[in-house]
Amino acid sequence: MTAPTLLLILPIGLLLDRLLGEPRRWHPLVGFGRLAGALERGLRRGAPGAAVGNRLRGSLAWALLVLPLPLACAWLLSQLAWPAALAGHALLLWFALGGRSLEEHAQAVAQPLAAGDLGAARERLSWMVSRETARLDAGDISRATVETALENGNDAVFGALFWAALLGGPGALAFRFANTLDAMWGYKDERRIYFGWCAARADDLLGYVPARLTALTYALLGQGGAALRCWRTQAPAWSSPNAGPVMAAGAGALGVSLGGAAIYHGRVEPRPLLGSGPAPVAADIERALALVRHGSLAWAALALAAGVVASVHA
Repeated sequence: MTAPTLLLILPIGLLLDRLLGEPRRWHPLVGFGRLAGALERGLRRGAPGAAVGNRLRGSLAWALLVLPLPLACAWLLSQLAWPAALAGHALLLWFALGGRSLEEHAQAVAQPLAAGDLGAARERLSWMVSRETARLDAGDISRATVETALENGNDAVFGALFWAALLGGPGALAFRFANTLDAMWGYKDERRIYFGWCAARADDLLGYVPARLTALTYALLGQGGAALRCWRTQAPAWSSPNAGPVMAAGAGALGVSLGGAAIYHGRVEPRPLLGSGPAPVAADIERALALVRHGSLAWAALALAAGVVASVHA
């Protein structure tokens, strides 16, 4: 497919995600997660095990999980005529996108939170995050949900769109596979510090440019000056090289404060403060989702315009 045609899959994939959401049955990422768990159990030796041996095993597992299906899809799509190939690329992008799912999960927290039902809000937040939620108050729940919405805007939307623009549907699928493995293996706990090394480093590499484009998108659609200032001054202190710019710029764009201590796996982890302004409230969850939603529309419009201009000058 030509580059102008390839850009058309961005608005088509976003439209499919908006209309259909994630597949309710036979979702490829669900099966992928189960396969990843089985492969880890089969390959990892000990906890943490030998540093070199488990890093090599984790790298092998990453390659076996991330590469074969996207490469096979790329070859298959290259054999098809352009209308069928365009549809195939768009379907793969739809599988990789999670914008509507992100909205549904975040709104499932925001609604009981706004109604004062903290128990339901904590339970539904636990479906979205790895931190402990049982003792969070309303402010903590709002902060955690806004953070998740901003960060997953990059992971589940803009990162997939970026790689789709470069490599089509197979690129978007490979990115989501790599991002999923980072979410499963990319922790520095005893079990995964060595085995998950490749997954964490690969996600940092693949997400480097998309994260900064996401941060720029948030800045352009929100309080731009504050977003850029928070990105520049606060993001370097965040432990993740990609989540830092995304969340700092998002917090600045919304005019709220994020970060601070959180409990993960029974341990309190101190985190730098991000953004400026008051702590978020339930209404700020929808504002964070709007940043992601409006940003994805802007990316779709830009891709469509670029595709048309490139076609005219081809």
